[in-house]
Amino acid sequence: MGRVVFVQPDGSKQEVEAVDGQSVMQVARANLVPGIVAECGGELSCATCHVFVDETWAGLLPERSDDEVDMLEVAAEEPTECSRLSCQVKFDVALDGMVVTIPKTQ
Repeated sequence: MGRVVFVQPDGSKQEVEAVDGQSVMQVARANLVPGIVAECGGELSCATCHVFVDETWAGLLPERSDDEVDMLEVAAEEPTECSRLSCQVKFDVALDGMVVTIPKTQ
């Protein structure tokens, strides 16, 4: 168990518990975090779970797959180097306290 901090576009924060092996998208949905639409349910076929991973944490994540990069290109908000699809980021205890910001639009 650990925690993920979700930052809304207005700067408000929601810290929630996360279980090892869950995707960050699953963590968000289980805790009713606003802004994570996840239309495809984590199947890597939409970009509605786009998040910006705080730079402190981004370097700890595995690299994005080519499919994830392709999906980020169609995200509603312009992706950055710290953009990830939250369905593709698996939580583990090394990520305890990870901070992700939700874009204004999905």
